[in-house]
Amino acid sequence: MSSQSQQNIQSVEGTRRNPKVVLFDMDGVLYDSMPNHGVAWQRAMKEFGIHFTLEDSYATEGARGVDTIRKYAKEQLGKELTEEEAQKVYDVKAHYFHEMPEAKVFDGVIDLMQKIKASGLKIGIVTGSAQLPLIKRVTRDFGDYVSADQITTAYDVKRGKPNPDPYLMGLQKAGNYLPTEGIVVENAPLGVHAGAAAGCYTVAINSGPLDDSVLLNEGADILFPTIREFADYWKLFLNSFFKY
Repeated sequence: MSSQSQQNIQSVEGTRRNPKVVLFDMDGVLYDSMPNHGVAWQRAMKEFGIHFTLEDSYATEGARGVDTIRKYAKEQLGKELTEEEAQKVYDVKAHYFHEMPEAKVFDGVIDLMQKIKASGLKIGIVTGSAQLPLIKRVTRDFGDYVSADQITTAYDVKRGKPNPDPYLMGLQKAGNYLPTEGIVVENAPLGVHAGAAAGCYTVAINSGPLDDSVLLNEGADILFPTIREFADYWKLFLNSFFKY
């Protein structure tokens, strides 16, 4: 456990919220899947004449895939792709992703979910993904803690992250909770921004190559270097909300 994390938790004290649900992002939070996504994005975009770097995959993570494709096609090719045209590119990306080995669950995730459940809080998952095999894997790996109807995907919203819509939908699907009752756990700038914009207390997990300041500047209330460390500090973190 780091002294920095303990110091950060002290900033939670006096936060006038009543946590009832924790909403997790999927890629880069539950699964160590971002390196695979980065490779798949680069290969697919190159096929369609779009330059896309590994850093771009981290910077745009959490957005709906079709939105990312339309943005880069407009910027680099001067083309206004329809959603259907962008979906064809996304299908190629998904194909490449599923050719790669299955990403592992991050150390600490199951422990954290067990602690959240024991604390009496609900769990939801909010992802920009529209890949059904991934969503099926979530229910397989975390079915003891979250049900299929508590998973929010790209199919559930028209506006993806960084808009607040995915997390507002996540609150609704988890049990019609208020933003002040939600804790968001994110690793990506767009996702952190979305959680903060939704009015939820937002925890950043810096599992990627970005500087901490990038996530904090997007509105993260607290940052942990790993999900393992967040799990270790869960009880202290949760109790801090009730110290007025």
